[in-house]
Amino acid sequence: MNKLYALNFFMILSMFSCSAQNTNTNMENSNKSNWNELTPEEERIIVYKGTEYPFTGKYNDFKGEGVFTCKRCNTPLFKSEDKFNSGCGWPSFDDSINQNVKEVLDKDGKRIEIVCAVCDGHLGHVFRGEKFTSKNTRHCVNSISIDFVPKTK
Repeated sequence: MNKLYALNFFMILSMFSCSAQNTNTNMENSNKSNWNELTPEEERIIVYKGTEYPFTGKYNDFKGEGVFTCKRCNTPLFKSEDKFNSGCGWPSFDDSINQNVKEVLDKDGKRIEIVCAVCDGHLGHVFRGEKFTSKNTRHCVNSISIDFVPKTK
């Protein structure tokens, strides 16, 4: 996917995703006092299901060894060895950690959204059947929705 196509896709996607409200009920069962404070931009994406511009996130081309965690609640979500370059403009992972990433039908009814299983924070979307890796899965994640914890020696 070239950058111009990805940018056009983002513009169309952002018209639908920026106004979406978080309607998940799992948040009432989580301990919100342990959650990290979010900036307005992080809140726009994580809480209100927005999308960051493609090719702008700090983890798109990132290659460190460690674990990617939820920006909101620190739940481990993805291992660095599951990250790959899909060329889509967002960090891509072909697997998630345990059952820490939950899949829900997106508001558009066509795509599958991925959220943190603990705090329901919006991460991005999952796509299958693209044959980028042997697992045939691409978790397309907003960099702003995740943090990175480096592997310790």
